[in-house]
Amino acid sequence: MCEIYTFNDWLNFHLRYKTQKMILNFYVRFYTRFGEALYVSGTGKTLGKPAPILLEYYNDEFWHGQIELDAADLALSQIQYKYTFKDATGYEVVEWGDDRIINLEQNKEGELTLIDTWNHAGQIGNAFFTKPFQEVLLKNTTANASLAIKTYTHEFRVKAPLLSVDEQLCIAGNNKSLGSWKTDKPLLLTKNGNWHSIKLNIEADGLPLVYKYGVYNTKEKAFKYFEAGANKRIALSTTGQITIVHDGFAQLATNTWKGAGVAIPVFSLRSNQSTGTGEFTDIKLLVDWAKKTGLKLIQLLPINDTTATHTWADSYPYAAISTFALHPAYLNIEKVVSKANADFFKPHKAKQKELNSLPDVDYDTVINFKLGIIKEIYQLQKEAFLKDNDYKIFFEANKHWLVPYAAFCYLRDKYNTADFGRWASHSKYDLTSIEKLVAPTEKQYDEIAINYFIQYHLHLQLKESTDYAHANGIVVKGDLPIGIYRYSCDAWVNPALYNMDAQAGAPPDDFAIKGQNWGFPTYNWANMEADNFGWWHSRFEQMSVYFDAFRIDHILGFFRIWSIPLDAVEGLLGKFDPAIPVHVHELYNNGIAYNNHRFCKPFINDYVLHVIFGEDTVWVKDYFLSRHGDNYYLKEQFDTQRKVEKHFNNKPVEVKDNKIKYGLFDLISNVILFEEDGSNGEHFHFRINMEHTLSYQLLDDHSKYQLSRLYVNYFYERQDGLWEKKAMQKLPGLKRSTNMLVCGEDLGMVPHCVEDVMNRLSILSLEIQRMPKQVQKEFAHPADAPYLSVITPSTHDMSTLRGWWEEDAGKTQHYYNSILNHYGKAPIYCEAYLNKEIVQQHLNSPAMWSIFQLQDILGISATLRRQNPNDERINIPADPKHHWKYRMHISLEDLIKEKEFNEELDGMVAASGR
Repeated sequence: MCEIYTFNDWLNFHLRYKTQKMILNFYVRFYTRFGEALYVSGTGKTLGKPAPILLEYYNDEFWHGQIELDAADLALSQIQYKYTFKDATGYEVVEWGDDRIINLEQNKEGELTLIDTWNHAGQIGNAFFTKPFQEVLLKNTTANASLAIKTYTHEFRVKAPLLSVDEQLCIAGNNKSLGSWKTDKPLLLTKNGNWHSIKLNIEADGLPLVYKYGVYNTKEKAFKYFEAGANKRIALSTTGQITIVHDGFAQLATNTWKGAGVAIPVFSLRSNQSTGTGEFTDIKLLVDWAKKTGLKLIQLLPINDTTATHTWADSYPYAAISTFALHPAYLNIEKVVSKANADFFKPHKAKQKELNSLPDVDYDTVINFKLGIIKEIYQLQKEAFLKDNDYKIFFEANKHWLVPYAAFCYLRDKYNTADFGRWASHSKYDLTSIEKLVAPTEKQYDEIAINYFIQYHLHLQLKESTDYAHANGIVVKGDLPIGIYRYSCDAWVNPALYNMDAQAGAPPDDFAIKGQNWGFPTYNWANMEADNFGWWHSRFEQMSVYFDAFRIDHILGFFRIWSIPLDAVEGLLGKFDPAIPVHVHELYNNGIAYNNHRFCKPFINDYVLHVIFGEDTVWVKDYFLSRHGDNYYLKEQFDTQRKVEKHFNNKPVEVKDNKIKYGLFDLISNVILFEEDGSNGEHFHFRINMEHTLSYQLLDDHSKYQLSRLYVNYFYERQDGLWEKKAMQKLPGLKRSTNMLVCGEDLGMVPHCVEDVMNRLSILSLEIQRMPKQVQKEFAHPADAPYLSVITPSTHDMSTLRGWWEEDAGKTQHYYNSILNHYGKAPIYCEAYLNKEIVQQHLNSPAMWSIFQLQDILGISATLRRQNPNDERINIPADPKHHWKYRMHISLEDLIKEKEFNEELDGMVAASGR
């Protein structure tokens, strides 16, 4: 509805504000070099213009600017402002935070001077103003109030997020107004929002001001200590009636807060009330257990709907058909049944009990059982549901994704495939036709609306559980997959945001020697940026409804992604995108006799065939290859990995067939360079692990030496600047769009620039003992972890502690001696006392968070741990068709009753100061 303004309204506004005048003087501390500049921008008409206001260099300490507020600004209660730095190349950095506020109700006219400290995003203190700390962990740590004065010349504002309930900031300085450095009757600051502040009358001849903040204990009524660092100093002679000083963070320790948490997928939870898989309602029991054991965080894997085939292949939680919709498997069906239909579920109790008794998740049976029952419940309750006001509010807030998702599910089931390219209708998303498809008057409306019903109840159950966690002081951390499923609703609705002709993955590592091919399309970052990253902002907003923190799966994808051609199966055939290629002149200038067929095509001769196929060589030659002189070429019907895969998928699988298939994969990947498309034979990218190829090994020594030098330059030197630039184009703005705590999974082949970018943005890194960031080390030590990090002994993509212990006796022996500092021969198995020692070592780490898989926590008990550690593994990254089915072997109800174990764990957490 539009508001109507009369002439009298305009006249009153004009008379009230036209004669008032408000001048703002900005002074911001910032050291710059020639060609660099600072700007100020904010809210309101004057500061909210599209172009920020350029400041002027004042001296080596300050940049300065003066503005007069527009009359329209004076009608506001407050305005907010921040600074932007721009270097000589035009690269911009916006300072962190949105909490520098001018109260215009108290200052409507005159002159106001603002002396500010730049808020660097990488300051540790900023982490404590994120959602988990402000809304859960530090929610009740507010300082006692002190008396305010009405008339003042200076207001000092400073942040100190880790003060306890009995602590209050104070200020002391060099003149009478600042208490002449006396601490027996300190000047106490008042907590107001993010800032601690005090208003003082400073004498006109009191400059320069020299002062410090300190900590006062209100319970003991005693001054405790001053902040660290040099004295603060203000020598500016200001003309404004009031000066507001924003001093940033008080120089108090900010790396003292530490927490511990547990990581487990929702499907792995087990309660007496669930149905063959973990459910959102089970999170409450996990919260109860976490609270008993001193843990402060629960970390979950992705919880979005992955239903593409209605088979166990959908168990992969990173292949969601919607980045917004929740997974129907996690719905507690009994809670959905209304009181009027209370007896409905009784006939299904036996099946529920049967599924719940299984050691693992029987994905196919569980999801189809649940969906069948939900259809019956919907028919019973749809009339009341569609009229429910709370549902209507949910629908309006979420229809931007909910309606396309419901239509997608209907069409997926109608055509028995999620591959929308194969649908007979609606294969290309069209808003008008979809609106007609989902209209309540259409005959298929129930098949559409059942998805609204499922998503609404999933939302209610997850929200209730996460609210319960928050009420009990427990943070809930989610997981943000780097990719989207190729046949997802997201790709259907907005294919321009993705490169559908490429596959995302990861280069080879110790866990997947052929690399990983996730099959997801890569992101079209140019189109996403043109949309101001709207899709990402929507994802973050949706996640923040439930989560306080999240893990960015494969954060390296924001720097560059491992892009694999559609005709490849293995990750070995990928390359980084973007990447600066090698020019053909670089090859010639280094004395390399470049030949396109020799370097860019699979190199196949008799020796190569014998090494790969042995006694099957003759048969392989006859069936798959054509001969040209001394070399061979793959026949056209077998010249890509996809063609080879299709050939073997169409015939009964035998052991020999697998050997031949993977041998042919090796032949196809036996190349040195990939020619860049459209480069006319001038630009090339190195195949990863080039030195391991037979093609490289059969070159002359000079060519091998020069290629190796270029290879090192290509992968480890020339790309860093480009990748840093690409990350800084995306991550700062995306991080600013949410107040959740952001953690990055920065594992694998990590560029040098990643650590610096994450530090600059206060994004927590992931530290894993068996995957050290320093290449020369076999193991990382938990004591060396940076504060802004999450440390863990294992993740869902690895074997558990106990499983890893048994994998490589040599490595285990080194670990036993060098990291645990034990003498002698390492035990064959990771006994409970060793498991406990490793967990305690991680708890004692300086990292902000120590998070453990539940399996590793249970491993400290000889009686609670599972007998076979291999049954505890969640995923094997090298297997793209892995069945995700792990489920905890003990119910949460029984775990909560394990008093001795819980007290032991609680004691371990408390002893570490977490």
